[in-house]
Amino acid sequence: MNILVAAEIIFLASCGAGASTDAKSELSAKKTELEKLKTEQKKIGDQVTKLETEIVKLDPSSATHEKAKLVIVMPVAASSFTHYIDLQGRIDAVNISYISPRNGTGGLVKAVFVKKGDVVKKGQLLLKLDDVIAGQTLNANEQSLAATKSQLDLSQDLYRRRKNLWDQGIGTEVDMITAKRNAENYEKQYNSQQENLKNAKEQLNFTSVYSDVDGIADDVNVRVGEMFTGVVQGNPASPQIKIVNNSNLKVTAQVPENYLGRVQKGNHIIVTLPDINKTIDAVVTVASPLIDNNSRSFYIEAKIPSNKEFHPNQIALVRIQDYTINNTITVPVNTLQNDDKGKFVMVSAKENDKTIAKKRPVTVGEFYGDKLEIKSGLKEGDLVITDGFQGLYDGQLITTDGK
Repeated sequence: MNILVAAEIIFLASCGAGASTDAKSELSAKKTELEKLKTEQKKIGDQVTKLETEIVKLDPSSATHEKAKLVIVMPVAASSFTHYIDLQGRIDAVNISYISPRNGTGGLVKAVFVKKGDVVKKGQLLLKLDDVIAGQTLNANEQSLAATKSQLDLSQDLYRRRKNLWDQGIGTEVDMITAKRNAENYEKQYNSQQENLKNAKEQLNFTSVYSDVDGIADDVNVRVGEMFTGVVQGNPASPQIKIVNNSNLKVTAQVPENYLGRVQKGNHIIVTLPDINKTIDAVVTVASPLIDNNSRSFYIEAKIPSNKEFHPNQIALVRIQDYTINNTITVPVNTLQNDDKGKFVMVSAKENDKTIAKKRPVTVGEFYGDKLEIKSGLKEGDLVITDGFQGLYDGQLITTDGK
């Protein structure tokens, strides 16, 4: 019984495999036949078109009237063209002062005389640091200097007396030389103490922290009882006091590295401040040749005039003029089309008293906004189809009259 079942299964499987092979062969044959028919159809279509053309030439009245497609055209005229690089930048201060202790170490804050947003003048007192030790050192140096001055005056007087006596032949040379050396030693000591007193006064002055520039207190991150070191403890990148000079400003931006050869010092730029609706013309004054490894961009800046409405960190829209040409042809950028032969635009042309669409291959240049520079392929007076060009074929009947 098992042998019979196995034989039956083998038989059915062999039949299925045969059926599958027959189906594949039939499909392949039908595909081949279809390709053959398509080739014959194209050949017949070409023959029909050729005959129709020959018949129309012999009998124009037999021609089928094609309905013209409505289009809009624009005459080509030469004009100037400018390309800009559009970026977002910001306003920055040329002079920013990060206040730091002049003695290099700072000290304990006893009084703060400025707050964030205050207008600050150059030389204005900002902080007072603990001056007890510096004051005591100064007093000690003053007292020492006064004592040494008394000793110096006495030794110099004694030397003068000894010398006068020696000149008169009275006394000994040893006494005169000893008095001279004592006077010289006290003079050296006095000069050294004068220098120490000067340093002590300077150290006392260091306890008064002044502004180096005119400007606005942009950051004041220090309070009475804290140590003033110039930077916020635990955050070396954050200054304790920052003064920004808002009367000397610049606009800065980061330019993508692919424009490195096109943006340089001297480029004209247009700066727009959208918050206050103002536009400024400026010139690039700094163009860094270095590429930032993270942003793949390089830094530029341009000085701008002072204005009470301009503020550091204000957003600025920057347009850098990197290309301009006079007397060139431009077309709307959306009229450019592509096929397997390259770029082209459709133009309106007259042929046998008919207005038809013609494909015009072109060589393009830069584009900005909705304008595309055409380097070759068009000339002044050509009528470029600006609307209705989609789906047009070369030689198609067109009209600009909507009636």
